[in-house]
Amino acid sequence: MFKTYQITFLCFIILAFTIIIFSFTALAQDYTKESKEQKDQRMKWWREARFGLFIHWGLYAIPAGKWGDKTHYGEWIRHEAQIPLPEYEKLLTQFNPVKFNAKEWVRMAKDAGMKYIVITSKHHDGFCLFDSKVTDWDVMSTPFQRDILKELSDACKEEGIKMCFYYSIMDWHHPDYLPRREWEKEQRPEGDANYDRYIEYMKAQLKELVNNYGPLGILWFDGEWENTWTHDKGVDMYNYVRSLQPDIIINNRVDTGRSGMAGLSTSENVGDYGTPEQEVPAKGLPGVDWETCMTMNKHWGYNEYDKFFKSTKVLIQLLVDIVSKGGNFLLNVGPMANGEFPPESVERLREIGEWMKVNSESIYGTMASPFDKPSWGRYTQKKAENGNTILYAHVFQYEPDGKIKIPTDKKPVKVWLLKDPSKSVKTTSKKGNLIIHLPKIEPDPNDTVIGLEFEGNL
Repeated sequence: MFKTYQITFLCFIILAFTIIIFSFTALAQDYTKESKEQKDQRMKWWREARFGLFIHWGLYAIPAGKWGDKTHYGEWIRHEAQIPLPEYEKLLTQFNPVKFNAKEWVRMAKDAGMKYIVITSKHHDGFCLFDSKVTDWDVMSTPFQRDILKELSDACKEEGIKMCFYYSIMDWHHPDYLPRREWEKEQRPEGDANYDRYIEYMKAQLKELVNNYGPLGILWFDGEWENTWTHDKGVDMYNYVRSLQPDIIINNRVDTGRSGMAGLSTSENVGDYGTPEQEVPAKGLPGVDWETCMTMNKHWGYNEYDKFFKSTKVLIQLLVDIVSKGGNFLLNVGPMANGEFPPESVERLREIGEWMKVNSESIYGTMASPFDKPSWGRYTQKKAENGNTILYAHVFQYEPDGKIKIPTDKKPVKVWLLKDPSKSVKTTSKKGNLIIHLPKIEPDPNDTVIGLEFEGNL
């Protein structure tokens, strides 16, 4: 009996010691030192996805772009209209999006061909779309009293969509966040504000997001450019989040050093990919993971006066252009205060989805084009299971002579029209170029795609 008790107690001590050591190691691990193979495995789903939905939603949807006699505002309305905090806090009692339907949102994204959703868990105004135990400045304090992120997370799991969260480092509401807005320093003096205490608040919320809604695909940071945030803080936050979920992907805005809207950082900065905003790199970024985030109209958050929506054709061709350069496209929707997507966004998502149903193989899992962009469209490419290369010719416009030229002297083993694989596509060779005789069909007004399979590499 005594020996059995000793052995049991010893086993307990060993187990407890192992747990402590494992926990310490996980927290202390420097995830920035992972191997290329480890990162490639972690980034695999993201590189294959190529297309995601961005959602900017919060209290700022209620004024819908208008404050006073001005109608140009979006998610920055509190700062741009210089709204005193007590006045802005009144929006909390008005947030009641009774038409919000998580399954419908996720279904629209999936039908559009999107593989992941990134939503603002907390934007710069500090308001949280989830049930946070460390603040009352959240959705559970509104008349709605439903955990929006929980419902979305559950819907994403049902549909096989990756759930991802945007999280703002900047916070215009928290009493410990510094610096204050210049225009509100008299209204909100810094007093005993403690930025280190604010960082602990952030970590507590990020732990809630990862543990209560995960596993997550991405934590998408933003608001890192004020001087209170430093490179060392970025490295610490990167390692902290990955200690919670080692395989999570984190964008480069967790650190300082981003080159403005171009969205790129130096190799000394942490973050798994670059984040160009409202622009597409002219030549692509060979060897670099990047994702262009872009609005459908001119605002991220809902503005009922902003009717300057890009056409479906422009959006599809932007997607193809970005993917042809090796990037991902994160396309934004700013939902209305009632919980619905604007009808213009719904229409474009549906029309993009119709094109993707036919042509998605030329987007998913593809790599940057091996050739410079042609005058008539773009190229994407991927590896076939047999080791061959599949090149996709995205024809934005038919040439007057009904032919397009591809700069290769290799002959394809197979050529097909994605919208009708049964239709034959003739090819010839001339002066080291492959000539495709475009099929005599009604061209897709957005992008007609032709697939070509070649032996080996191009």
